[in-house]
Amino acid sequence: MAIAIWALAMGASVTALVWAYRFYQQMLRADEGNQEMRDIAASVRKGAGAYLKQQNKWVAIVFVAVALLLAGMSFGLKVQSGFVPVAFLVGGFFSGLCGWFGMKTATMASNRTAAAAQHSLNDGLQVAFRSGAVMGLTVVGMGLSYVCLWFGFLYWVMPQFGEQYVFTLPQISVVMLSFGMGASAQALFARVGGGIFTKAADVGADLVGKVEQSLAEDSPRNPATIADNVGDNVGDVAGMGADLYESYCGSILAAAALGVAAFSSSELLPEGVDQTSAQLAAFMLPIAISAVGILLSIVGIHMVKTGEQLSQLALLHALAKGINLAAWMVSVAAVGLTILLMPATPGTMLLGFIPGIAISIVIGLAAGWGIGKWTEYVTSDEFSPTQRLAKQAETGPATIIIGGVADGMMSTWVPVCIVCAAMLGSFAFASGGNFDDASYFALGLYGVGIAAVGMLSTLGITLATDAYGPIADNAGGNAEMAGLPEEVRKRTDALDSLGNTTAATGKGFAIGSAALTALALLAAYVEGVRDGFDRWGNEFAQTVSVDGDYKLSNNLLVTCTGDTGNVFFVQDLSDETKAQWRDAVQGDIVPAGMFDVGAETLSPGLTSVARADLRDYLRYYDVTLMNPRVLVGLFLGAMSTFLFCAMTMKSVGRAAQGMVIEVRRQFQENPGILDGSVTPDYETPISISTKAAQIEMILPSLLGLCMPIAVGLLLGVGGVLGLLTGCLTSGFCLAVFMANSGGAWDNAKKYIEAGNLGGKGSDAHKAAVVGDTVGDPFKDTSGPSLNILIKLMSMVSVVVAGLIVRYSLVALGLF
Repeated sequence: MAIAIWALAMGASVTALVWAYRFYQQMLRADEGNQEMRDIAASVRKGAGAYLKQQNKWVAIVFVAVALLLAGMSFGLKVQSGFVPVAFLVGGFFSGLCGWFGMKTATMASNRTAAAAQHSLNDGLQVAFRSGAVMGLTVVGMGLSYVCLWFGFLYWVMPQFGEQYVFTLPQISVVMLSFGMGASAQALFARVGGGIFTKAADVGADLVGKVEQSLAEDSPRNPATIADNVGDNVGDVAGMGADLYESYCGSILAAAALGVAAFSSSELLPEGVDQTSAQLAAFMLPIAISAVGILLSIVGIHMVKTGEQLSQLALLHALAKGINLAAWMVSVAAVGLTILLMPATPGTMLLGFIPGIAISIVIGLAAGWGIGKWTEYVTSDEFSPTQRLAKQAETGPATIIIGGVADGMMSTWVPVCIVCAAMLGSFAFASGGNFDDASYFALGLYGVGIAAVGMLSTLGITLATDAYGPIADNAGGNAEMAGLPEEVRKRTDALDSLGNTTAATGKGFAIGSAALTALALLAAYVEGVRDGFDRWGNEFAQTVSVDGDYKLSNNLLVTCTGDTGNVFFVQDLSDETKAQWRDAVQGDIVPAGMFDVGAETLSPGLTSVARADLRDYLRYYDVTLMNPRVLVGLFLGAMSTFLFCAMTMKSVGRAAQGMVIEVRRQFQENPGILDGSVTPDYETPISISTKAAQIEMILPSLLGLCMPIAVGLLLGVGGVLGLLTGCLTSGFCLAVFMANSGGAWDNAKKYIEAGNLGGKGSDAHKAAVVGDTVGDPFKDTSGPSLNILIKLMSMVSVVVAGLIVRYSLVALGLF
């Protein structure tokens, strides 16, 4: 069965890549427009390519340095698998490659979308949406193939080289989980760097061009226009592709690791099912769900089409047809796959034959749909929240900024409630409602992890709607700069306005999936800790010549048999045994008879690390709010999200300041630019944004890489769990607030530009532009980067778990 699922997943991955190539070729065959449209697109393409090339040089330096550190941890300290440094580099490469493919497609599609919009709105939508689908299908195809190839290599290929290369499923799941760190790191660099570039250019173009000089959106007389369009591609496309590649792989790997952990004991196994078969089925289920999701997303993509009605509601309905169809079909398929794969765990079956895990998957899909619909409601100018916000522009920039901040804060309550309900519901159905039964606890967490997989199972089409936005935005810019007829500009404006909403919806979707994935990673972190203890015990066993029981640390016992060391937690000893244990010397053999560590019996006060469940680990590390280490970790986690946002927004502010100065300089020194007799210098603004983004992206990204290590070494495992919890809870709310505020400000501006409240050039429009510039770093830099920060911290924690287990100040008994 495992081979069949693996083959299905590889087949689906290849199908996704083939369909992506087909859509790419369709886009290339579309009309490119006139020569001016081609030249504009070529300038944007050149700028985007130059930026990514420069960014990748800096990222490569960081990656090599981190890989060397990971190699030292693997082969020097021996606290993790030797595959981790290689997987880190490969994961980062694939993540960056997805972004590059998306950017290349988007920059080729913008002028073709504008040209297609000359014929009909539907033609423009088809070119833009199917070009976005290239990104969506590339991400899911490369992501699932990456997971499958690593699993096949570790599970089937490596054992052919000898018994020492035979890995158990728990070992494979932990090793593969650490592979996501490279993808997460690359995604954060791409999102932060691209976000700084695009928003510096956007703010400069809007404040000087629109507000000070009353130029139209994307006017060719604005020196920052080309830089603005370049930014859409390097931030909203390349950064987003790397981001969601990381989310997609991370959700699959986290769920697979939790599935293996759920069946680590025989208590939940039905009669006739062995432990290895159950673990393998739980490992393969998220892979199977993702494979089917790819195939059904392709069906949904072909259902997207519209008429000539320019309203955003009609266009949203066109996209919803494809997304809803894919979601319904995946829900049905998920039930069938769980019946086929999952063991019939007693107490969790519905109607006697449907595993509760199936409903967990459906809950994840429903949660993603619900967050998307709510985001659509609070950011689309078809609905009252954004229309009311636009009306506040009539009294100036201050009131629309205050209103946007308030609306963003208010908008957090529904996504938070949806995610909380999804967590509780998916846990309850997976565990059969056994919240208090320790034996079902890991299975409940598996339900939460698989819910995240369900939410992202239709990523092929949902990412297409997100990637579509920047393409439509660039198409509008191309139409404006090329001087196309007003009717064409109206169509591209309609597509662009839809793109703002789908982008906000996509960000809400990504943030929601990040919350579920991060919770799964939080639980999976314990599996990394378990692996760290196993490695420590085995390494110690290889240093002693006599088999027996040894005092590994003040709270750990290791039983050495040959080269194998089994580690036990030492807690709650009797007074007599406690005295003997206290007198024993660390690293020495303990007196014979002090403990009974037989296969069937275990002395009171001992807990086997290999058999311990999540609650045993939480008890051992005293993960409670009364533990100051955990509480400090919580505060540091909450603080880190605000610090990260402050750093990225200050970076945008500094870069935008340079852009504003440059655009003003050009207008002052070359007055002919404003009447169109002189062509602006487009290259200098691109250069300013590029240099600023390269310098400014490093520090915020290093925060995500270094924070878990620093906290772990100081506060131990308990402090890390507190850090991850604080980062998840505060980061989720902050990310939703920033994405929705920014989206609402942007569409409030679009609402006025459509002829409402005075239209373009009015005082209300200028106030709305100021609000939009405030929202730019909210929705395109800080907000979307937060969900990567949450998962990167979790991934780094998993990777360095072995280091923290052995070398933290807490483990060394110094704190």
